[in-house]
Amino acid sequence: MNKYILPLSITGTVIGGMVLVKDYVSGGICPSSASASGRTIIITGANTGIGKETARELAKRGGKIILACRNMEKCETAAREIRGDTLNHHVYARHLNLASMKSVREFAKKVTEEENNINVLINNAGIMRCPHWQTEDGFEMQFGVNHLGHFLLTNLLLEKLKNSGNSRIINVSSLAHIAGEIDFDDLNWEKRKYNTKAAYCQSKLANVLFTKELAKRLEGTGITVNAVHPGVTNTELGRHTGMHKSTFSSTVLGPLFFLLIKSPKIGAQPSIYLSVAEELEGISGKYFDAMKQKDPSPQAMDDEKARHLWEISAKLVRLESNKAT
Repeated sequence: MNKYILPLSITGTVIGGMVLVKDYVSGGICPSSASASGRTIIITGANTGIGKETARELAKRGGKIILACRNMEKCETAAREIRGDTLNHHVYARHLNLASMKSVREFAKKVTEEENNINVLINNAGIMRCPHWQTEDGFEMQFGVNHLGHFLLTNLLLEKLKNSGNSRIINVSSLAHIAGEIDFDDLNWEKRKYNTKAAYCQSKLANVLFTKELAKRLEGTGITVNAVHPGVTNTELGRHTGMHKSTFSSTVLGPLFFLLIKSPKIGAQPSIYLSVAEELEGISGKYFDAMKQKDPSPQAMDDEKARHLWEISAKLVRLESNKAT
């Protein structure tokens, strides 16, 4: 029996060490226990992954949650599940297709008519490295969904957010923004050979630049806006990359993935933190890597580029006014 003690002890130590390293790398659980009671929270792409887990936790904290999703069957299923898990009956499914400016306008109109307040908007939905698809309005899909859809949605909800007092906007970006470049002459990849990775990075850089310019325009309104990289998370976002189908990835790289890739529950913690943490009241225009404020890439701190992106985005989505407020 004694011959097994040492191997078992070593195995236990290794496993325990891996778990500790994973917890450290992942950033851990939201340190704030603040309630979301009395707050109406909209989360895009909330039927799966980070969005769903964010919705679940904020529902536990008493918030009124609106799941804004393209697939209504999955959205209704997620809403029922969250209501059952949290015993919070104020969890609702609403249709929103960010690849359609018409759908964005219809959603915004409906929600502003139905809701007395909108306290938190979490622009969480996204698409990554898809084929060269176009949105309903002819935009390159990743730029159209990840940036333009949320750009229009946010602007259409600003008046309600402003009137609700001390509201928050969270833009879920990515560390991939550091490799991003905004090509103002070819935002929709009509002149160049399509590069799915570069298109994704461009859209994530756009998220951070949008955050920067919006924060400037919202000064003095009581609304804050911040961007966040949630960390590499095991969600459906990577379904177009093919990595989860690779034998090499699942076997040889499996242990490394275990250490570096977060579960959706852990990946949701930064969005939860930015939504409720009392110590973040008044903090705006910042970039968070998980739950730590950090400087984004140099190109994401360019004031002129942020302003120019805003002006072009406003024209593309036919925003009636170029002003945020």
